[in-house]
Amino acid sequence: MPKKDIFHEIVKTALEKDGWKITDDPLVLQFGGVDLYVDLGAEKMLAAEKNGQQIAVEIKTFARKSFVYEFHLAMGQFINYRHVMKETEPKRILYLAIPEDTYEAYFKLLFTQSILESYQVKFLVYNTEQEVIVKWKM
Repeated sequence: MPKKDIFHEIVKTALEKDGWKITDDPLVLQFGGVDLYVDLGAEKMLAAEKNGQQIAVEIKTFARKSFVYEFHLAMGQFINYRHVMKETEPKRILYLAIPEDTYEAYFKLLFTQSILESYQVKFLVYNTEQEVIVKWKM
């Protein structure tokens, strides 16, 4: 099983504060002879629905010196996870979790926005000090 991201518990707490129930830590996906581990699975019960909304969250810190390198890795993981989830967890929506400072510095750039839009990447932005979600891009 892969090592947890340094902000794993912060994102978990932020999701819980936002009304999500953590259902999987990690969410294990098995497909085509491969096991994949998405950081978190969560569910939110909606008042008007019997079946709640389900998400999967892949947490990233972008702590290395090269943002572009980290972004390449994150996008590759995201695309692979989303592909497998379409087969194994079709009702679950995948989100990339991004620290607020990284969002402000890099995710507003045309380069990043263009790729996120092209691949229809859903993400959430988390504040590491307050342990809250500050933005959802759905």
